[in-house]
Formats: sequence, structure tokens, C-alpha cells
Amino acid sequence: MKEDQFRTTYKKAVDSMKAGEEMKKGLIRKAEQGPERKRPRKTAYIAASVVLAAGIGLAAPGLWQQLNGPAEPGQVAQVNPGAAGSGGSDTGTSGSIVIPKLELPDKDSGVMASMIALVVYKNNIYTQAATRIDAGDAAALRGEKLGRTTGGIDEWSGKDEYIELSSNIGEADIYAVKGYDPEFLIMSYTEIDGQVYADLYEHTNGITVSSGADLFGKLNLEGRIASVQWESFDSWNNGLQLYAPLADGAALEGFLAALQTAKPQAAEPLIEQGIYDNEDRKVIYLELNDKARVELTLFGQGLVRYGNAPVFFKVESGAFQALWDSMSPSK
Repeated sequence: MKEDQFRTTYKKAVDSMKAGEEMKKGLIRKAEQGPERKRPRKTAYIAASVVLAAGIGLAAPGLWQQLNGPAEPGQVAQVNPGAAGSGGSDTGTSGSIVIPKLELPDKDSGVMASMIALVVYKNNIYTQAATRIDAGDAAALRGEKLGRTTGGIDEWSGKDEYIELSSNIGEADIYAVKGYDPEFLIMSYTEIDGQVYADLYEHTNGITVSSGADLFGKLNLEGRIASVQWESFDSWNNGLQLYAPLADGAALEGFLAALQTAKPQAAEPLIEQGIYDNEDRKVIYLELNDKARVELTLFGQGLVRYGNAPVFFKVESGAFQALWDSMSPSK
């Protein structure tokens, strides 16, 4: 499928999403039909980067241009050149990335939202996480019950409808996730006719990122990695799911340590420069001892990206290259 056809098809699919019973029926149909055949995913990163609406964009305007034509006004990660301390020197967040809190849509503006799954909790918007959990493992991760969502948010909802525990996923119980801060990660958990449907939702807006620790630290990776696999771009792009175990544990340890101190870079200029046009990419999957699976995309330029957050991380070159070189068919 050509890229422009993919975008058109994807946008139509997103715009047609409905909450509540229709979503539940769709999930049930999907479960009954079994695994889907994978489609080529050359532009699947676009789908992963869509957060809310044109006009609520956590993604950069350049990405909105790729998706929907001319960018609408929205919120974009900004570089903070430095914050002066009380003594007048630069003792603040030099080189940090400010990810603004999501700006909710104005119903009167006539702007229609293209949506992915979201939940409003404690006045923050949580969107579907880049960390996954299989339904069979979800029960063990359920922490304290936080409430139950209502439906009602759709493409035309205004900010007055984004109230506590509103969502576009219909009605579902919401829980804290054991081992994680609920200010970062929560879980929806629903049983329908004995079938479990569970998803993780993360809050990665309204924060300042000065190093990798400000994002990756929330995943509590240290000492909790059970296994690691990697996938080539060709496999990922074509949905082949040809995973290989990571051969060099020392390379991974060095990379994860360097990831904590990695320097953030705003996504917008990198996307505009065509970083996704380059196929020099690999994906690693970190399965944690609680069965959560963290996906990271590595770019040959020495950059790493996680999920929807509009920020890349520049990892120390030696640590990055050691991991990169360990991921080859001959290893």
C-alpha cells in the first residue's frame, strides 16, 4: 500500500472510532476471528504518534502536516534554553524539553478530533501506552481501583466534556498499576463474557524532560528486565514479527545506564528533517518481570524514542553503538 493510501485509510479508520458498545462488540469480534494478518508498517509510526486532535496535538505540527495536511494550532514540545537560579546563573534546566499539558479542544471552533484511546484522570489526559500487557497477565498488575470510566468523548467533544474519568473507551474499571506511579501509568480492566480486555494508559504531557531519567525512570527498568528481544526494520515494517534474543547482556546494561542520562531533543525538527524516511532503525522489546513489555525504537543516528512523547533521546555514542552492533543476524 502506498504511503498516501495508508494515511487516507488510517485517517478514515480513526475518524470512525466510536466508544461504548460498538467498541466492545468490535473487540469481541476481533477475539473471535483470531490473529490478524500483519500489514506493512512503513508509516505505522504515524499511527503511534497520533494522540488527540488537530488543535490538541502533543505531536509536532510537522507530523500533523504529514497526517492531515496543514498543521492546526496545537501544543508542541519546546526546548528550554536554560533557567536562571536565584543567583542569576544558569542553574536550571539547560537543554531541557518542555512537554506542555494537553490543550483541550474548543467545541465552538468546529475542529474535529481524530482520536486514540484516552482516559481523563485527576484532570490529566492519559493516552494508550507504548508499554503493553497481555490480558492474561493483567490481573496480577491490578492495584487499587481508581474509579470507572464513562464514555461520551468523541471527535466533537469540547473541553467541558473532558471531566474526571470521562473517556472514549466506554465504561471500564480503572486501576493503579502495581509497581508504577499512578501519575504516570494506569490500567483499564474489563471482563465481557469471561474475556479480559486490559490496556495501559500513560501520562506523558505537562512535564519537563531534562534527561532520559525523567521519562524512562518512570518505567522502573533497573533490575526488573526478564528478557530482551530485538527486531530489524524490515521485519517490523512488514509485520513479520521476526524477533531475536539480544546476545550481549553487557551491551544492554551499558545502553540502559546511558539511557538514563541521555539528552532530550524535540521531535518536531527531527521529523521535519525526515528522520522517519531513513530505514536505519531497530526495535527492542524489554519484557519486565511483571510481564509488561516496553518497546523502544532505535535510530542509527544514536537516537531513541519511546511512545507518543514528542521527544527523542541522544544516547552516549559508545553505549549506543555497542548495543546497535550486538543486534545483527549473525549475533
